[in-house]
Amino acid sequence: MKLTKVSSKHLLLVLGMLSVMGVSWAAELPPREKFRRPADIPSPQSNPLTAEKIALGKTLFFDARLSRDKGMACATCHAPDKHWSDARILPLRADGIANARRTPTVLNSAWLAALMWDGRASSLENQAVLPITTAHEMNFDMAALVQRLHEIPGYQPLFQQAFGDSEITPTRVTQSLASFQRTLVSREAAFDRWVAGDDLAISEEAKQGMALFTGKANCVACHSSWRFTDDSFHDIGLKTADLGRGSKVPPEVTLMQYAFKTPSLRDLPINGPYMHDGSMHSLQQVIQHYVDGGIKRKSLSNEMKKFQLSETEVGYLVEFIKTLDGGPLAIEPPVMPE
Repeated sequence: MKLTKVSSKHLLLVLGMLSVMGVSWAAELPPREKFRRPADIPSPQSNPLTAEKIALGKTLFFDARLSRDKGMACATCHAPDKHWSDARILPLRADGIANARRTPTVLNSAWLAALMWDGRASSLENQAVLPITTAHEMNFDMAALVQRLHEIPGYQPLFQQAFGDSEITPTRVTQSLASFQRTLVSREAAFDRWVAGDDLAISEEAKQGMALFTGKANCVACHSSWRFTDDSFHDIGLKTADLGRGSKVPPEVTLMQYAFKTPSLRDLPINGPYMHDGSMHSLQQVIQHYVDGGIKRKSLSNEMKKFQLSETEVGYLVEFIKTLDGGPLAIEPPVMPE
């Protein structure tokens, strides 16, 4: 069989024509390995994962008695049927105190090095204290919570199983909550099957969307890794008076003013709300914000640059993002100890 030599210039011309015709090519896409899911869930040496701590943490997570008025559990705002958020533009509030930031999901939080929209918690253990003690959330204090748990006999055997004795301490409460939250990992999605080698797992439209995501639209600059976040903070040019990360760092750190943590794109609710303030309600609206480039100010992220997308290309991006949804986790609320 005689092989015909083809010049690289001619090959690029042919591939370009086929791309215009809607044919997707692997060469347009980044290496799949960059998006491969990890095999194990990380946990700190000071709080290794155990089945007993996870079980205790799950019970605590769903128990409204962790709030002062016994009316709000962690699961109230991080609900299993709402992508582990609450589907609200702005969250519930305690004692009428407003909270101007949307409830983020706790999915895949085992891999986070900085938590909350402004990064003020450095670990899940540190983060677990914040909603319990914050006035506009569960509005309690750890000492009073420990006393309340001591008065519930059913908790003593759970702490015994998790820690070797029945002593209840703030540290053990937060370690258990953190352990349960680390197990909340997105299920395998169509995209993961494509990463594993199944070329038919996602549509050609979704592949075109991924090519845009990692190419012209450059979404991957901030939404990287298997979780589709860089775990960093960016001012994306939203109209807001909230300084975000800027409230936690010196004012001269210009790029952190009005900057918020990059959220993961895994398991997004298709109808939103999106952004730290819940101000957007469709993926098309979010994409258009990035196309427009956001409000111009000194702190605006260097990645925020105007570009153009056709209506068809916007549709491709949406189809790609849909492939990142693995569906709900099969977790049922536990029976509360008495």
